[in-house]
Amino acid sequence: MTVSFKKFFPFLAWFPLGGDTLKADFIAGLTVALVLVPQSMAYAQLAGLPAYYGLYAAFLPVMVAALWGSSRQLGTGPVAVVSLLTASTLAPLAMPGSEQFIALAIVMALLVGIVQLTLGIFKLGVVVNFLSHPVIVGFTNAAAIIIGLSQANKLIGVPMGRSESFIHDIWEVIKQAGDTHLPTLAMGVVAIFIIWAARKWAPRLPGVLVAVAVTSIASWALHFENNLDGTIEQIADAELKTLVTRLTEANRRIDHANKTVAARAAEARAAHHGGGEHSAEAVTRDAVLEMTRISVEMFENEAGELRKSLRSIPVVRVVDAQGQLVGIHAASRAPSGMPTDGATYRVRGVKEGGFRLVGGGEVIGKIPEGLPALKMPTLSWEMIKSLLGAAFVISLVGFMEAISIAKAIAAKTKDKVDPNQELIGQGLANLVGAATQAFPVSGSFSRSAVNFNAGARTGMSAVFTGLIVLLTLLFLTPLLYHLPQAALAAVIIMAVVGLINFGAIKHAWHANKHDGIAAVVTFVSTLVFAPHLDKGIMVGAGLALVLYLYRTMTPRVAILGRFKDGTLRDAQVNNLPASDVVTAVRFDGRLYFANVAYFEDAILEAVAANPAAPYLLIVGDAINEVDASGEEVIRHLVERLHANGVVLLFSGLKKQVLDVIRATGLSEVIGEESFFATSEQALEMIYAKVARRSGAQDPLRPALVADAGHD
Repeated sequence: MTVSFKKFFPFLAWFPLGGDTLKADFIAGLTVALVLVPQSMAYAQLAGLPAYYGLYAAFLPVMVAALWGSSRQLGTGPVAVVSLLTASTLAPLAMPGSEQFIALAIVMALLVGIVQLTLGIFKLGVVVNFLSHPVIVGFTNAAAIIIGLSQANKLIGVPMGRSESFIHDIWEVIKQAGDTHLPTLAMGVVAIFIIWAARKWAPRLPGVLVAVAVTSIASWALHFENNLDGTIEQIADAELKTLVTRLTEANRRIDHANKTVAARAAEARAAHHGGGEHSAEAVTRDAVLEMTRISVEMFENEAGELRKSLRSIPVVRVVDAQGQLVGIHAASRAPSGMPTDGATYRVRGVKEGGFRLVGGGEVIGKIPEGLPALKMPTLSWEMIKSLLGAAFVISLVGFMEAISIAKAIAAKTKDKVDPNQELIGQGLANLVGAATQAFPVSGSFSRSAVNFNAGARTGMSAVFTGLIVLLTLLFLTPLLYHLPQAALAAVIIMAVVGLINFGAIKHAWHANKHDGIAAVVTFVSTLVFAPHLDKGIMVGAGLALVLYLYRTMTPRVAILGRFKDGTLRDAQVNNLPASDVVTAVRFDGRLYFANVAYFEDAILEAVAANPAAPYLLIVGDAINEVDASGEEVIRHLVERLHANGVVLLFSGLKKQVLDVIRATGLSEVIGEESFFATSEQALEMIYAKVARRSGAQDPLRPALVADAGHD
């Protein structure tokens, strides 16, 4: 088998597989699947999709990423941070859970796959370095908090609105704490306890699966779900009927207004394209579009207030002696002496034609049996423009998560991880996921650790995991009907608790104050901008780059003196005397357009501070690069210092710096005799030309023990 063939099909390197390896991979694959099935459904809901879309994302993408990636233990599939990024990106564009939202999530998987595959093919994995570690640390901490809080409403059994402010939404949930559905809370607490206990006392036990099984059985046995459909005609309470009717009408107006927005947006785009950005037609269309959007916002605010009013009203179903429905009433205004069905409900999901009476806890419900449809999503240029920026962010964040855990495991297994090949694997996984109705996926910290600890030796373990998910889709979905939503919320909360690590932010602060600032700003901005998490990470990344440029604009410049051990060290730090023969300066950094002015000022200040010295020596050991601006400044300094009777010398310049100086002819202006391999050679030449003054030893004169130091 040729090397080039294995490059296109890296999984061929696994073969031949021995019996022991197959057994180990099967056990690991089964173990991961027991965790992946409930986790994938939980993360699908976190992404704003029906739970069963998580199973679609846990099927083929898991196998493809392992087959074409470079890590043998990396577990790919739905993950918390990428799921939340997907939801936050798409929520302003469509109602979560709607057909349009699902279509956009699948398109997002396609775009993420294209971005990652392109980066991998062209070996551009280094682009991920634009997201520095402190930025990722700040973002991950904030995202983990947001993810955990986003499940609070499911844990206590109350609804949660979706607005432009996540903090506002959480505050609304807190205000409903008095309406906590105790059975729902009990399910969530039991699930959290089981997962925590398994981690603490039985780490090899699939605690997530045990929690899901226990709560599902309890839900079935206790008839946890008690939901019924209702119609407006069945409402006998006049005030309640008015609220439901008004909310139905508000929702109808919202749907109509959203369609109008889409039409007005198309008209505005056509006007811009046909008459230009500032044409009268374009301005008019923009104004009409903005007014329509304001109308949508007004209708949504009205609907939000009506939903809030309905949430505060418990209702009952009054029945006759045969148990047949007589009418639906507010519990506080139910006719006295008439029996009810014994349950108290809340009105939810109001839409044209009816509503949902929720009297128990929320469960997963019916999951379609069978495999996902095999088809590529439909793309439009407008869709690409609205999603591409977020797709790039999700691609980088997802890949950073994947490559981080892959490298951590590789350090233990002594395997080699190729970031570009991993990008190809992740990209293909998302492309295949888009073709099989999945949302964006990435490498998972928790499941990769489970895979490694379970003894996985090759990526075949991921293939076994995918096959077990396939069996679940084909035969086991009815068993998931009674799974409480609170249990899935518990799964997510326990999964992200480990991502909260404020110690990492503190460590970044101690390592470098600028890195600490970048981490803190990313953390705060991610919380403030939530649910638009991409804005938080972009703010952090931008700030990190600005702070990096700021640091390189003012690198350290040291005036050197002779230390008692003969080395050259920072004269100010070590309180060393100046020389009246030569001023030695060390510049610690690249010499490029952003700091050339600082370099020039520092050199001139050093010369001005020691006017008696006829020589200036620039110790260039720490100068790694010189660009055109740097070369031009050196040229000006040579001319200016020469005019003032100061000879400029260089020592320790690296090859790449000398190449620039010689290619531009600057070496001829300075003179080849002015370049020295070491600072000691330069100083020996200087003192060979300068006679001793009154027999005194100059403080910079080369000693018996002499070498350029780096304090």
